[in-house]
Amino acid sequence: MARALRLAEAGLFGTSPNPRVGCVLVREGRVVGEGYHRRAGEAHAEVAALAAAGPAARGATVYVTLEPCAHHGRTPPCADALLSAGVARVVVAMEDPNPLVAGRGIARLREAGIPVEVGLLENEARELNIGFVSRITRGRPWVRMKCAASLDGRTALANGVSKWITGPAARHDVQYWRARSCAILTGAGTVLADDPRLDVREIDTPRQPRRIVLDSHLSLSPQARILQGGNTVVITAAEDAALLATFREQGVTVVEMGRKGGDVDLVRLMGWLAAQEVNELLVEAGATLNGALLEAGMVDELVLYLAPTVLGSPARGLFKLPEFTCMEERIDLVIRDVRAVGRDLRIIARLSGRRET
Repeated sequence: MARALRLAEAGLFGTSPNPRVGCVLVREGRVVGEGYHRRAGEAHAEVAALAAAGPAARGATVYVTLEPCAHHGRTPPCADALLSAGVARVVVAMEDPNPLVAGRGIARLREAGIPVEVGLLENEARELNIGFVSRITRGRPWVRMKCAASLDGRTALANGVSKWITGPAARHDVQYWRARSCAILTGAGTVLADDPRLDVREIDTPRQPRRIVLDSHLSLSPQARILQGGNTVVITAAEDAALLATFREQGVTVVEMGRKGGDVDLVRLMGWLAAQEVNELLVEAGATLNGALLEAGMVDELVLYLAPTVLGSPARGLFKLPEFTCMEERIDLVIRDVRAVGRDLRIIARLSGRRET
């Protein structure tokens, strides 16, 4: 199963909106076939492993990281393919939370007399598909917020200059988080200040994540670099028909999603992203949007790069939040990983008590 999970990781950048799945077939103590799901619409992991095994699949034990599907989607049911191949036993890391599957694949195999065991390395399988599980069970993506700051928690000088706080290794590491994400979210303030592209560079990836810009009042220039290439959506609360038409005439996709007060409705946004089949959302924004998402309870995980430098009190902070008047109001985190990335320190932390469900 550990090998199956490593295989599944090979699809980390390409399977969206499908889950990442790996499969290994073992017969008489020997691996006879293995495979993984590469991208949506292509063969599932079980089918790829069966094809690799050929006739040797008959009588084999199947180790698969996610319950075999039992419905017709983009491809035929994997449970049926396993039955047709004559496998003898199936070991599943975790059940599929998708209501279209949700135990049906396991039930079909058992009804046909195939022993099925469930739960081996389940936590690891869930972590690999944390965004898929979040979208299916919570109706919103897994929201991962990337931040880069000095040791005193500052993201830019008071005049807005921020290039570069972190070193080349940390900036390269960010490309990995972008590549595995279905979409990247930022705010108009960041675009106006830095004119970023927010695309994946330096890493070979079969697809670029969608870029989502929150621009409540449509203050962006249609010439901004992030709006080029047709892979960007601007979310706005603006109701000015003429202004909306101007953006759309420039080829910019604009979605109106306002709420009372003139801001973008963040809760509605997360539901919309889930409907767009976004599993993992990476936030790369400034203190205002970062703070708003934290305050709304819409952040699951932080990826924080700390540079060995101090920028001073007047410099800009990580999160714009209201004053806390008692310690009970604080936002607690659980640190899951700390490591050096080049000259910088990377901390991965989750909001206290926050899991994928």
